[in-house]
Amino acid sequence: MDVLIVGSVAYDSVVSPLGHVKDALGGSATYAGLACSFHAKRLSLGKIGLVGVVGEDFAEKDRVLLSDSGLDLQGIETAEGDTFRWSGSYHGTMAEAQTHETHLNVFEHFEPKVPESHQSPNITFCANLHPALQSSVLKQANPQRLSMLDSMNLWIDIARDSLIEVMQKVDLIIINDGEVRMLADDENLVRAARKVIDMVGVDTLVVKRGEHGVIAFHGPDIISLPAYPTENVVDPTGCGDTFAGSIAAHLASGTGQLSRNELRNALLSATVTASFTLESFGIEGLHSMTEERFEHRLEAFSQMLN
Repeated sequence: MDVLIVGSVAYDSVVSPLGHVKDALGGSATYAGLACSFHAKRLSLGKIGLVGVVGEDFAEKDRVLLSDSGLDLQGIETAEGDTFRWSGSYHGTMAEAQTHETHLNVFEHFEPKVPESHQSPNITFCANLHPALQSSVLKQANPQRLSMLDSMNLWIDIARDSLIEVMQKVDLIIINDGEVRMLADDENLVRAARKVIDMVGVDTLVVKRGEHGVIAFHGPDIISLPAYPTENVVDPTGCGDTFAGSIAAHLASGTGQLSRNELRNALLSATVTASFTLESFGIEGLHSMTEERFEHRLEAFSQMLN
């Protein structure tokens, strides 16, 4: 098992200035898994395993889509009830979704169970979950190279101590700029990031900045990259998860201590991959991405930065 991804599998309904979609396949594990699987094929990796829960209403065609994408679904539990559902809309700059409804359904009582065959991955990625669930995953899976987690402002508000505790157990944290400022109680992003690193003792902190790109702190090094310039912003849902799944795949392809150059290359690839996600509703842009289109865009992005 090269990468273990634990998170949500959901159905999303989204409205944006360019249209709408109802009950589209989504969730953090879905986006991260599809992105990771895409790069796993490019990088000749082994298995990518998902751990999550769906309801009895989860469509067989969606299960087949995930499986055909190269994802190992042994860790996907089917529970009595309906699959997690979320609905929201984007307006203006579309930097943040306005949530209209959240129905946790079977996800409300989700307790991650990592299959025995998944317990020694190269990379463990805990997507956005309650910190207590992330801690449970980290106890069950012992990554051979490194562990990663994502989070959100909700957990900073209602489970701050638990979040800090689980952050202290991982090697790489991916959160957005607003969450860094909240955790550090400091509006200066660089200073806030340094405070978070000192607070939790993490080796690498990757800060997502939406349309402004990403800034990563790796030991004494800082890596700053812009977002890929995209005119056709349709649906930003899942971009952060796509970004994280891409990073997980790239780090799974390496060995030893993470280098600055390796991290920068992973961030470049992740930035380009996320640009495909936001160009269509749901997973369509990510799922329809071809290696040729990705490589062409990656080359163009690299040239922009030279």
